[in-house]
Amino acid sequence: MANRPLANRARRGGSASVSTIVRKTVKTTRSPVSPANRTPTRSSAARTPSSSRRGGKTIPTLQHTSPKRKRRAPPGIKALREIRMFQKSTDMLIAKLPFARVVREIAQDYVSDYTHSGTPTGLRWQSSAILALQEASEAFLVHLFEDANLCALHAKRVTIMQRDIQLARRIRGQWGGLG
Repeated sequence: MANRPLANRARRGGSASVSTIVRKTVKTTRSPVSPANRTPTRSSAARTPSSSRRGGKTIPTLQHTSPKRKRRAPPGIKALREIRMFQKSTDMLIAKLPFARVVREIAQDYVSDYTHSGTPTGLRWQSSAILALQEASEAFLVHLFEDANLCALHAKRVTIMQRDIQLARRIRGQWGGLG
């Protein structure tokens, strides 16, 4: 009977609450309302959890923290980082083994299938020869994309389209090299 008036006072916002009664009798229980959602009253705002009242032990409170979201960079920042990275590096942009395979395949089309003795033969390549072809190919492509970018900018666009590359090759002429 003695607990009933305290419970009624707690519902009306009085000084004693049901959770404090439960906390005094049972050591580890959770309050039905989290401390973050509870509205402070005059008496509960004045009360602070005192370590002397509980014998030096404090009950950790559960805080609802939202999981940290990964920071997103604004659009285009990653592309600019990649551009700076590729401009700083002197490495090849095309993978070496696939490029070597393509070179060997194209060169095989220009060689007769049999030598004079009648036995099939393949071409043998020095690694420096394939590396020289790859350097020249990448330089050609970079220069072509630079010209295509100028064509796209002239058309007031920032995206290179197929017609920009075609126009750049047409302006360069039949043997448009790196000049």
